[in-house]
Amino acid sequence: MTEVGVLLLSAGRGPAECAWAVTELLRRLESEAASCAVSVRRLESVPGPKPGTHLSALLEISGRGAVAFTESWTGTLCWQAASPYRPGHGRKNWYVVAERQGETAPAATFDEGDVDVVPVRTGGPGGQHRNKASTAVRATHRPTGFVVVADEERYFTANRRLALQRLRDRIEDGNAAVERSAVAARRGTHDQLIRGNPARVERPGAGNGARVRG
Repeated sequence: MTEVGVLLLSAGRGPAECAWAVTELLRRLESEAASCAVSVRRLESVPGPKPGTHLSALLEISGRGAVAFTESWTGTLCWQAASPYRPGHGRKNWYVVAERQGETAPAATFDEGDVDVVPVRTGGPGGQHRNKASTAVRATHRPTGFVVVADEERYFTANRRLALQRLRDRIEDGNAAVERSAVAARRGTHDQLIRGNPARVERPGAGNGARVRG
C-alpha cells in the first residue's frame, strides 16, 4: 500500500529571507526525496516577496516510507546562510515551519451513473393525479450518500432533472466547504513558527544538512 503524507512549509510572518529559506529547503527536501525513492508533488504554493521565492508550499509526499520521510521534515526548520538581500547582515538563521496536514481527499464528483433515481408519491400541490402517477423523484448519490427529493413539477422527467441538479449543487457546496476548512487550517499554520531549537538545520551545499531531532 502506497504511503502518503501531506506537508506544509511556511515562512510564517518572517522577512523576505524566510521565503527564500522555504525555497531552498523545498529544493533540499525534493533532492533528498529523490534519493529515497519518494515522490513529491507540489499541490499549491504562494509566491514570496522576492522573485523565485515562496511564502509557503503544500506538498504531497508519496511512496514507500513517505510517512517517515514526512515526519523527518516536520517541525521548525532552519536554513543557515547569509542573507542574499542584506549584505553584511549579522543574522544567518532563517526559520521555517513545516507541519503535517490531513491527507487531501479527492473532491467528490458528479456522475449520473452514480445516482439511483426512484419514483415516489408525495402530497402537496398537484393533487391526486400527481400522487397516483408517482411523479416525484428521490435521487441518491451513492459515493457521498446525499439524498434529495424533487416533487415540484407535474412530470417525472422534470422532477428528475431538478433532483439531479440539486445533487450537483450539494456536491459542489460540500467540496467548497471542505476546501474552506483546509484553507483555514493552513492559514493557522503560518502563525505557529517557533524560532530556535529547530528539528532540522540545513546549509548550502549538498549533504551539509543536519537533522537535529533524534
